[in-house]
Amino acid sequence: MEDLFDAITRLKKERNAVILAHVYQPEEIQEIADFCGDSFALSQQAAQTDADVDPETGEECPVGVQGEMCNRGYNNMKGYYKNEAATNEAIDKDGFLHSGDLGVRDENGNFRITGRIKDMIIRGGENIYPRELEEFLYHFPGVKDVQVAAVPSKKYGEEVGAFIILHDGVTATEEEVKDFCRGKIARHKIPKYIFFVDTFPMTGSGKIQKFKLKDLGLKLLQEQGITPA
Repeated sequence: MEDLFDAITRLKKERNAVILAHVYQPEEIQEIADFCGDSFALSQQAAQTDADVDPETGEECPVGVQGEMCNRGYNNMKGYYKNEAATNEAIDKDGFLHSGDLGVRDENGNFRITGRIKDMIIRGGENIYPRELEEFLYHFPGVKDVQVAAVPSKKYGEEVGAFIILHDGVTATEEEVKDFCRGKIARHKIPKYIFFVDTFPMTGSGKIQKFKLKDLGLKLLQEQGITPA
């Protein structure tokens, strides 16, 4: 039977893991650790051990490929208080905390947050990331602010909806926005629905309530007499 030391060594190689140990841990634990220190030192080291994981496969993403930001280290919580289901959803069997944030790792090992998994649009099996489209649409002349969110679709499950606030005095049409997109981004990422709005749903603290944009999109389509296909 595989002993604990061999099991830890094997998992370390399989997962490309870094083992951190507090100075109060037994000597045998410190001996197999890559780094030992006090709470502050361990938290600093743990901050450098993020992984970028493909949400569908659970495998670590290559440099430049978007995935979910996961972290495992001394500074992570052990779980949600008296909520095993929520804990199992957030922390996987290998101890990685799944943040729900999407990110990309560069060639220097630095991570950049690119969005949230729950905001991801799945159109006919294609994953579309709103943050990517928002950054692109900011370059459309006259755009003051823009949010991209899913609009229900009978055919594809979800379609892309762009909610645009224009600068004062600026006018634009849906077709002009789509023409701006054509040839610059993939066809399935071009927003099917363009909504020109005055404001976004906000919290009391000024944070955009992105989850409410889906309902807003349906309401605006209904007002135009359009039924999502």
